[in-house]
Amino acid sequence: MRTERPTAEAFDVTPAAEVAAIRQVVAHASEFQDDVERFIPLFTADTTVVNFGGRRVAGRDTLADAMRQALASPLADVVTTLEEEDIRFLRDDVAIVASIKHVSDRRQPEADGESVAPLHASSGRLTHVLVKEGDTWRITSSQTTPILG
Repeated sequence: MRTERPTAEAFDVTPAAEVAAIRQVVAHASEFQDDVERFIPLFTADTTVVNFGGRRVAGRDTLADAMRQALASPLADVVTTLEEEDIRFLRDDVAIVASIKHVSDRRQPEADGESVAPLHASSGRLTHVLVKEGDTWRITSSQTTPILG
């Protein structure tokens, strides 16, 4: 039985517009980290997110609730920026985006003078899996692993 091997060109079928659309979703996820109403539509209904602290959140509605709780707490003063490392397509409608997440902790001591617990790292490796739903790219999975040391 003979199987045909795809050419290198066959793997590079993703138009620049798809890459740009994915970059826009990831940029919006970073930009809207303090705006639940604009952030949540960037995710699929069945999304799974594991945040910097290791908390796993399943589902867009649960993610919205977790965000609202975080933004009502001192965690609202922990701000992140992203540095894209790679975009890789598994299929024409599934992409993996690897980034470095830089964390800026701007929390102030508690009103009673108690200090806030320091974060265990100032950067992490963020991996998003995006899927294309119709004409729209959305994040279906997101995992941040702190970079220690």
